[in-house]
Amino acid sequence: QVQLVESGGGLVQAGGSLRLSCAASGRTFSSYAMGWFRQGPGKEREFVAAISWSGGNTEYANSVNGRFTISRDNAKNTVYLQMNSLKSEDTAVYYCAADVSISTVVNRPNYWGQGTQVTVSS
Repeated sequence: QVQLVESGGGLVQAGGSLRLSCAASGRTFSSYAMGWFRQGPGKEREFVAAISWSGGNTEYANSVNGRFTISRDNAKNTVYLQMNSLKSEDTAVYYCAADVSISTVVNRPNYWGQGTQVTVSS
């Protein structure tokens, strides 16, 4: 089992950047695929990005492809989401997620963090 804690959210102007971090507990972090989801005001939670256990494979939602980058440091048990060229529609609570494979993370992850708020002002 893995426990996830997000950090790095905040208020940023449109066009700016933020980097989210997700620290995971547990000795098996390196065996989990990881991902990021978000839930905007009045919207359903949606997939943002995912990364395989090795970091060799990544997937992105079309809405963030080319602007966001997911990465991980298995030595630090941490996954990151670098967000550039932020838009007002990126405003949401961002959640870290984990599961045994990248496909499971994208579709139905079992492990979730508590979320961190990102607000983009226009």
